[in-house]
Amino acid sequence: MFEVVKTEGRARRGHFSCAHGGVVQTPVFMNVGTQAAIKGGLSARDLKEIRCQIELSNTYHLHLRPGDEVVKALGGLHQMMCWDGPILTDSGGFQVFSLASLRKIKEEGVHFASHIDGRKIFMGPEESMRIQSNLGSDIAMAFDECIENPAPYDYVKQSCERTLRWLVRCKAEHDRLGKLPDCVNPGQMLFGINQGGTYADLRIWHMEEIAKIDCDGFAIGGLAVGESTEVMYEIIDAVEPHMPGDKPRYLMGVGTPSNIIEGVARGVDFFDCVMPARNARHGKLFTWQGSLNIKNEKYKLETRPIDPECDCPVCRTYSRAYLRHLFKAEEMLAMRLAVMHNLYFYNRLMERIREAIDGGTFSDFRGVYSKKLDEKI
Repeated sequence: MFEVVKTEGRARRGHFSCAHGGVVQTPVFMNVGTQAAIKGGLSARDLKEIRCQIELSNTYHLHLRPGDEVVKALGGLHQMMCWDGPILTDSGGFQVFSLASLRKIKEEGVHFASHIDGRKIFMGPEESMRIQSNLGSDIAMAFDECIENPAPYDYVKQSCERTLRWLVRCKAEHDRLGKLPDCVNPGQMLFGINQGGTYADLRIWHMEEIAKIDCDGFAIGGLAVGESTEVMYEIIDAVEPHMPGDKPRYLMGVGTPSNIIEGVARGVDFFDCVMPARNARHGKLFTWQGSLNIKNEKYKLETRPIDPECDCPVCRTYSRAYLRHLFKAEEMLAMRLAVMHNLYFYNRLMERIREAIDGGTFSDFRGVYSKKLDEKI
């Protein structure tokens, strides 16, 4: 399933395989299609063109609409989306976290109100596993509680203990569902999630405990939700030595190009973030010289592409001036082209990281680009 084939320091170069899509090269950035679609108008065919390896969809949102039973009736997410590559589905835990005013957490699970129509919903470990089984993703994430940073130590400790108990229940239900004759994807994997807020001792204890459960991979969750970048790196540094070396490591919801480079340097294999697509829809674009705001007046007559060093479908065809015009005219095409460029940039960033590890030059790459890519032009 997963093999580390080369290392440089703590940076890992690997191969990951699952039920769909052949072999995934890691480190990898997963392109976020929350509701089985990339916001900005990209199709599954577009994902192939921009070099996406894994697509990520959201359990909570797809449970609300069209409904996971509907997705199952359509043959699962792969059939519905016309995407033959790997898919990861998150557990819904983060979305429940974001609905703080509408939720009530108990040992059995979480009672909350739909953000769409207010109807009452219950989700616990078993429900999350059943939803993700119906979706038929290749990787299902365990149901956890994501805590806002900072949070009181005693509450975080209790939450970690509950999330551990929830993982035991997730594992049992996931194993049961995979053996059913109508299971959409019997090869679906399960990743456990490390929590513990910004408390290194709780993070380490929780990681050591969940590592005793036979999951297919492990994620670091609950970061980039209020803490500083420096604290986030400190937590990764604390947790990583306690993560199984022979299984994939996933840093959830992170982040900027610099965050990704620094995460790889700390031993992370999988990343995802809505930020590149969200920024693109507002005109903030990434280049190998830093980021730019395409809406700025100075690009009004600029005939060069977004990034002369980029060979994405947008940079091969369109000028900065044209893209600026589309944004100013509020044309839908502006968002589509911008999202296509940013996601291509992220996927190409991962390729260059892999090439650097392969060549033993990742340290040099990090030294040049970790800071540079977060600068504004």
